[in-house]
Amino acid sequence: MRTVSPSVSLTRAAALAVRRGHPWVWRQGVTSGIDRLLPGDAVRVLSPEGAPLGYALADPGSPIVLRIWGKTPLDPASFSQRVERAVALRERLFANGLTTAYRVVHGEGDRMPGLVVDRYGPVAVLRTDGDGIRRRLGELVEALRVPLARLGIVTIIERVGTRKESHVVVLHGEPPPERLEVQEHGVSFMVDLARGQKTGAFLDQRENRVRVGALAAEKRVLNLFSYTGGFSLWAARGGAIRVTSVDLSAEALATGEESFRRAGLDPRAHLFVAAEAFGFLSDAKRRGLSWDLIVSDPPSFAPREQSVERALGAYRTLHRACVELLAPGGLFCAASCSSHVNAEAFVTTLDDAALGRDDLRLLELIGAPADHPTLPGWPEGRYLKFAILG
Repeated sequence: MRTVSPSVSLTRAAALAVRRGHPWVWRQGVTSGIDRLLPGDAVRVLSPEGAPLGYALADPGSPIVLRIWGKTPLDPASFSQRVERAVALRERLFANGLTTAYRVVHGEGDRMPGLVVDRYGPVAVLRTDGDGIRRRLGELVEALRVPLARLGIVTIIERVGTRKESHVVVLHGEPPPERLEVQEHGVSFMVDLARGQKTGAFLDQRENRVRVGALAAEKRVLNLFSYTGGFSLWAARGGAIRVTSVDLSAEALATGEESFRRAGLDPRAHLFVAAEAFGFLSDAKRRGLSWDLIVSDPPSFAPREQSVERALGAYRTLHRACVELLAPGGLFCAASCSSHVNAEAFVTTLDDAALGRDDLRLLELIGAPADHPTLPGWPEGRYLKFAILG
């Protein structure tokens, strides 16, 4: 690793974005200095006039060639300072001890771009994005070790590979169990650390799950793309008459049933259906079924910018199919985790033309919770949209 930080100059437009707090520099935003860099190099970032803009980690093989970390030089001490600041925020957010599953480091939002660390009880699951951050993994784990121990985290692991062919690498501590029981506002649920999506669960929907629970009393609830049934669990706890959870993965549904049991709920009082969502909706319409509260939380329909228009069409099709099954006076909760689909575009998939009806109103539009902070100058960070219509 280089000991002296080389310099990279930016275009005027890229420099303006960095000054506003955007953490990414694309290859076309660099005018000089990128060709001699190695992944993980700490570089000084300069304006076209040579004025210092900050320090970044280089990733010359990626379209995002620089990730801005801030105004101070990058070294082990600065890594530790950033980790301490992130951990201090979570200590305040979760001081009551009722939640033991949350995000400890949210990459760009915590001014540590490319690094995500999620807590599941005594285990931290780490993910990296890009070769640059991976070259610094040893330093980052060392910076994380003591602050995480203060939270009660004794093991740090990394999930490597795809969801279907992933394995766990232990970076610090003892190997954890494959499945682990954690708490969300005092409610127990199960997490599959070895095979679960993301780092094991969708922690960004935590507060929205609580919101659904508050809306579910005496309602028939449908949870589409339910995964391990977080929304279903909170709806059942909130007094739902019956919750129907629909997901393609029978394994994820089985984990959901186990979460029901751990939370003191009988899964046999509810339905867990292994099915493709669009096919389920079509069949339900044919059978004349309806629900009082429908939650739709699909995977990202727009993994890249070029797929946005196709994604918007898919959302419109899905949302219309959902509200066709909504009982009179019912509530529809629609979510999107696609960073390329902004909030303004997403709500167009919920307007009167998209839904084919004019009796629904947008009651709330919610983003990610406080343990998933973002930056005002980085619109891509406002990826989560959770709309409630009624």
